[in-house]
Amino acid sequence: MLYSKTCLGGMVSAPHHLAAQAGAQILREGGNAVEAMVAAAATIAVVYPHMNGIGGDGFWLISEPGRDPVAIRACGPSAGLATRDFYAAHGHAAIPTRGSHAALTVAGAVAGWSAALKHAQAFGRALPLPVLLADAITHARRGVPITRSQHELTRDKWDELKDQPGFAATYAAQGIPAQGAVLQQAALAASLTRLAEAGLDDFYRGDLGATLAAGLEAAGSPLRRSDLEAFHAQQVQPLMVQLRSGRVYNLPPPTQGISALMIIGLFDRLGVSQAEGFDHIHGLVEATKRAFILRNRHVTDPAHMNVNAADWLLAEALQQEVAHIDMQRAAPWPHPAKPGDTIWMGAADAQGCVVSYIQSIFWEFGSGVVLPDTGIVWQNRGASFTLDDGANQLQPGKLPFHTLNPSLARLDDGRTLAYGTMGGEGQPQTQAAVFTRHVLFGQNLQAAVSAPRWLLGRTWGDVSTNLKLEGRVPEATVEALRRAGHDVQVVADYTDMMGHAGAVCVHPDGVIEGATDPRADGICAAV
Repeated sequence: MLYSKTCLGGMVSAPHHLAAQAGAQILREGGNAVEAMVAAAATIAVVYPHMNGIGGDGFWLISEPGRDPVAIRACGPSAGLATRDFYAAHGHAAIPTRGSHAALTVAGAVAGWSAALKHAQAFGRALPLPVLLADAITHARRGVPITRSQHELTRDKWDELKDQPGFAATYAAQGIPAQGAVLQQAALAASLTRLAEAGLDDFYRGDLGATLAAGLEAAGSPLRRSDLEAFHAQQVQPLMVQLRSGRVYNLPPPTQGISALMIIGLFDRLGVSQAEGFDHIHGLVEATKRAFILRNRHVTDPAHMNVNAADWLLAEALQQEVAHIDMQRAAPWPHPAKPGDTIWMGAADAQGCVVSYIQSIFWEFGSGVVLPDTGIVWQNRGASFTLDDGANQLQPGKLPFHTLNPSLARLDDGRTLAYGTMGGEGQPQTQAAVFTRHVLFGQNLQAAVSAPRWLLGRTWGDVSTNLKLEGRVPEATVEALRRAGHDVQVVADYTDMMGHAGAVCVHPDGVIEGATDPRADGICAAV
């Protein structure tokens, strides 16, 4: 039996141990959970570059005792020059997934760090940026051993990435690197040092921003300096669903946070009483289908939506959707899938501040374009736009659809739970598995993260949209799902396909509990 780690002074859960340790060190120095998360976010951008980076986006949920949760949307819009005519003129019938024409949205993560720090600093003293970014700078300069997942994804995606500007020179100067080989990133260390000394705003409106804009333009991206200069992260109202056990929060559109909340909101009404069996998996899969149908039809930049996603979480709306779920038979599938890779991290401090955070460059290594003299790989989040008519049709200055969605729950028993995962289409599904196991069915937090998982739809370059189950799911349950009409595929145990989940929970007595995913390279670092 696996058990969560517990402490009283603070905790950080991250999918790489160096990121968790960087955050925990900030807590030891008297920093708060938000500052710890910035340190962890900067560090994981260095040590897990295939999954995220400062050339990508981020989303925050921050819970402080006695205050309503705060959400920060740090995703950049498409370039002013990113039009359908631009892509037609370059011979594209669809937006490319790699290369400079895939690098068409502003990177918002660093602006999100800044917005989160400003929010936290309103309630106490602030640690200086050089302290927060110190571990990230050290690891970039000194080097870190390449993880299994970075090695495998570099190998598997090599043909797509090797010819992208700056990619091979940055990540594979001697060819595809072996697991355990040391990756040094001197240029990224210099960029982080610049941010530490000049301030985070320099990424958009300073010397680093000028260098980034020049590199993007030279590579052929439609992004320009004016796009960077105009961008600021936004504090937004989080979505909330009321459950029997408490309230759960997530980010509004353009994220799929609405899907994560709908799934558990629907499942809460199905009356399932036991984890892991047919009813548990079938109920969550069918709830996922209902949530994804609405998501695919409507979710995009909220400025371009003609419906209010929050209305889907009202009790009456959820009850209407539940009526479409047959607890004996699987509904027809598939619907279009949403890919994407990323990292989730959680932090909590001794004062009860809890952070749920997610950071991404969309696909593994994003666009593959590493901008000269910066070491920064740029995201390909804009590849989620379409050149055809529809909710996510490309327009200049528009926010793209995001798979990213960190969750946070305030439970009626006094606990505050931050949880999340990477994994594109699987993010809301894995969140639902972890939440229902732990909160509804009383499983230990670590056991809820480690237990066998499932995935409806596409992820990690797989084109199938069937229901994938890890091999530890009992054969009797697998067969029951097949008899109900699910197209089931059994996959390897502890596979990256199922995401890298984690969780941090603050109990009413001050005990902090944490869990991390055995599918990743992380730990829970406690203070």
